[in-house]
Amino acid sequence: MARRPVWKGQIRLSLVSIPVEIFAATKSGATIAFHQIHKESGKRIRYEKVAPGIGPVSKEDIVKGFEISKGNYVLLTDEEMEEVKLETRRTLELVQFVDQSEIPPLYYDKPYYVVPQDELAEDAFRVVRDALRQSKKSGLGQLTMRGKEYLVALRPCGTGLLLETLHYAEEIQKADDLFSDIEEGKTEDDLLDVASALIAKKSSPFKAETYKNHYTAALKALIEEKRKTGSISDPDEDGADEAPAKGGKSNVIDLMASLKKSLEGAKGKAGAEDDDDAEEEDAKPKPKAATKSGARKPAAKKAAPKRRSA
Repeated sequence: MARRPVWKGQIRLSLVSIPVEIFAATKSGATIAFHQIHKESGKRIRYEKVAPGIGPVSKEDIVKGFEISKGNYVLLTDEEMEEVKLETRRTLELVQFVDQSEIPPLYYDKPYYVVPQDELAEDAFRVVRDALRQSKKSGLGQLTMRGKEYLVALRPCGTGLLLETLHYAEEIQKADDLFSDIEEGKTEDDLLDVASALIAKKSSPFKAETYKNHYTAALKALIEEKRKTGSISDPDEDGADEAPAKGGKSNVIDLMASLKKSLEGAKGKAGAEDDDDAEEEDAKPKPKAATKSGARKPAAKKAAPKRRSA
């Protein structure tokens, strides 16, 4: 499936305008997303938009509001907001250039890929890309996307350009109150030498594929294990949302309960192996007796009825 651009417009450098498209550079599907599920019925929890004293309202009756005092709002429709004239809605004008290393990392927000819209735009696109690469500069500008005006930085990325949205200065929390208690003492030379040597020993080119999200991988393994064992919700799809699932219970198994059950099963198996006189099928239903009274006591109880019947 072809990717859809999140923004279409033009990059302007002085009198030169380049039609471009911007695409998301990251994807959310690589992480695990969970829904909230009603434990008893196995049904997904959904939320309604509700106005106090009125009840549920439809999407068409909802507008945006800016609170000017407690409970008082200035109302704006989508049409009114669309009519706000901003040059940055369709044009990214590069107004300043800075060294790529000059922007502090904490200002970077989200990356996007930038490509020319068509072959006619490629020549001018390459000129800007190669000029940025040769000068090792990033171009700064602003563009409006998804109802917000962003400060952005533009720099080369392979045969294309990488656009990164930046936080505005007022969005950054200052660290002075956090760092002020750290003393400015001088580091001992021998300690500094050892730390520097360790850094040098572990230094190598950055390769993102080297690092894996172990937590996500473990969650996927757990989900697959529970899927194979049938530990999934089984809501009554034919009934109304308010109706409970069959039997009033859900097949969603609590993880702690599963672990406890596995632990009890393991203890019962250990007790059965120690009982030389018990048959294998008789050992399974009596793990608690074997654990509390010893492995040979159940066998003695079983033998007593045989003596009475003789």
